[in-house]
Amino acid sequence: MKSCLVVDDSRVVRKVACRILSDLGFDTAEAEDGVTALEACRFHMPEMILLDWNMPNMTGIEFLRALRRGPTGEQPIVIFCTTENDVAHITEALGAGANEYIMKPFDRGILEAKLAEVGLV
Repeated sequence: MKSCLVVDDSRVVRKVACRILSDLGFDTAEAEDGVTALEACRFHMPEMILLDWNMPNMTGIEFLRALRRGPTGEQPIVIFCTTENDVAHITEALGAGANEYIMKPFDRGILEAKLAEVGLV
């Protein structure tokens, strides 16, 4: 079973994303910020990370940069999922190592389409 870590400071967003991903055949885990997400990745590196940008303690972009510097940090597919929609944010995310980018709010169709683009469904 494919694994996904959902990283978002909103409990509601995490629950919605986990429900959709579970329905798509993913084993899911959650983290409420980048610090918690890094710890989770050290314990078990998921195949995919759905990542929010704006979070306390460590932002999504800070998490992504730290992840990609790690010894196995190039492995997971990272999809940013955020309200930040300007070209500068998208360019920064992709430059830091994100594989894809989706906007909130999202639904199953949007998430499934992005997962298909990156070869996970």
